[in-house]
Amino acid sequence: MQISLQNIGRRFNREWIFKGVDYSFEDDNAYAILGPNGSGKSTLLQVLTGSLAPSAGTITYTNNNTPVAVESAYSSLSLATPYLELIEDFTLEEMIDFHFKFKGYGVGLDRSAIVDLLGLQTSRNKMIKYFSSGMKQRTKLALAFCSDTAMLMLDEPTSNLDKQGVDWYLSLIEKYAANRLTIICSNQPQEYGFCKHLLNITDYK
Repeated sequence: MQISLQNIGRRFNREWIFKGVDYSFEDDNAYAILGPNGSGKSTLLQVLTGSLAPSAGTITYTNNNTPVAVESAYSSLSLATPYLELIEDFTLEEMIDFHFKFKGYGVGLDRSAIVDLLGLQTSRNKMIKYFSSGMKQRTKLALAFCSDTAMLMLDEPTSNLDKQGVDWYLSLIEKYAANRLTIICSNQPQEYGFCKHLLNITDYK
């Protein structure tokens, strides 16, 4: 999957969050979108996912040189962000089952494998609303990483994770991010140190 941005800009009211973004995100590569808090990283990610329309410019998606409609791009991506909520009244197993009604499982994965990956065997029937913030973040990440999608998009992926959780996140990157277009919004080097391509949102103010 490839995403191409031509003179992309986004504004709220009269204020430009960013503008003039010309950039291409290529298959099988990892990118970090960098910038301080409030600089527009998450807004750009929402434009990339198709959940926000740009105020200026054009965004195009292609898969093996075949154009993909913007409204169809969501089926090819997995997303984990602080503003993407889990369904609090579901148990962990119900949340997994619900998520994978819309996405396919990655190769060799199923509900039990994801519970094991999370290390939450004793909480499989526990409601999400009783999870700690760290458990919720792990669940979001596991659902995104374990989906069979060409694109993986993460915003502040280690928020609410302790040192052990950060190491777990990095193990997911090593195991499940290969052969995917991976885009990470971050200002924490531990989250994006493996990314070879860096886009600083402050260059487009």
